[in-house]
Amino acid sequence: MMRSDRRRPLRRVDLVSEHASPLAVLGGTDAGGQNVAVAELARHLACMGLEVVVHTRKDSPSLPERVEMAPGVTVHHVSAGPPCEVPKDELFPFMDAFARELVDAWDDDRPDIVHTHFWMSGYAGTRAAWALDVPVVHTFHALGVVKRRHQAEADTSPPGRLQAEVDLLHQADHIVATCTDERRELLDLGADPERISIVPCGVDLSRFTPAPPLGDGPLRVLSLGRLVPRKGVDDVIRAIALVEGAELVVAGGPSPDALELDPEVERLSGLARDLGVADRVTFVGRVDRGGVPEAISQCDVAVCVPWYEPFGIVPVEVMACGRPVVVSRVGGLTDTVVDGRTGMVVPPQDPAALAAALGTLQRDPDLRRRLGEAGRQRTCDRYSWQVVAEETAEVYRSVLASTGAHTEVPS
Repeated sequence: MMRSDRRRPLRRVDLVSEHASPLAVLGGTDAGGQNVAVAELARHLACMGLEVVVHTRKDSPSLPERVEMAPGVTVHHVSAGPPCEVPKDELFPFMDAFARELVDAWDDDRPDIVHTHFWMSGYAGTRAAWALDVPVVHTFHALGVVKRRHQAEADTSPPGRLQAEVDLLHQADHIVATCTDERRELLDLGADPERISIVPCGVDLSRFTPAPPLGDGPLRVLSLGRLVPRKGVDDVIRAIALVEGAELVVAGGPSPDALELDPEVERLSGLARDLGVADRVTFVGRVDRGGVPEAISQCDVAVCVPWYEPFGIVPVEVMACGRPVVVSRVGGLTDTVVDGRTGMVVPPQDPAALAAALGTLQRDPDLRRRLGEAGRQRTCDRYSWQVVAEETAEVYRSVLASTGAHTEVPS
């Protein structure tokens, strides 16, 4: 079936983000970079004069059906599955209901284009959009084949994820990859190179601004993000044990009043005790979105060393704050951080290499300053949300200007 002519202006964009609400508090198990990306993209598209609706799953009975998140941005809480928190890897059985709710929402008030985020949103969004002849742009944020490669038997993704992602390569009108590494992975899965654009995630430069250096004292290191094994916090603690006097602040995980009950915090705290650095490692718990710039400003250097990372928004935010960042050589981090110029890049799962990088930064405050200044300039040149939103909107316009050449309809 050929799609109808889509030569129409871009006025209304609907984003679908089934598990990652733009209103969520960050640092929980399933709340991270995607929440930020969806929220900021929606906000900046609206600043360009577009009407934006974000569809996300209702995970609390107290949530209203619709909430105004910002001028021009409405969040629609979709009733699909129980109105409570459900781990994202257990949400797939509710995606057909999610799709039906989208059809109902769009039947009388359809957008010009739909941008789905993560594979389950793509599954639901393509089914709803195709039923109403609305074009779809898709961003994966993470690929099941990469997760399976790195987590093996620990991967809790639903069995149908890998095939669903391959199907999306043909069902979506266009794919937005967030980095060159993701584009390579998509091509390996059989994606059409003509239907892939690279648009990174961004940073709000008005909120993430350079802060004065902390001054004399021990090197203060920040690890910010979800407390899940693949984020490599274990490696950061092991590295701290090799850097004399360095202090580590771990931000993320449960709320501060629930730290003692969290099994991952208990495990990581036990590792710090075993290595004799418990007095130099502090867990502060989940940081709300407004507190992230302040958390970054209170460090000399931030560390982001996951085993793998589709994009990784934290290093970009750190660079925007004028702080140096040490990252692992994986995924999108190889795009964002220029080794030796805006930060330092080390092999993943290599505490010794990480410790060596931190030791160099500890001994050379001037190097920390130069890396921080260059990082800020790089974010201004490439990663402002204004630039990212404009590039994304250009993808939308390109899709609307086409007449649709693929024929596969979601089953």
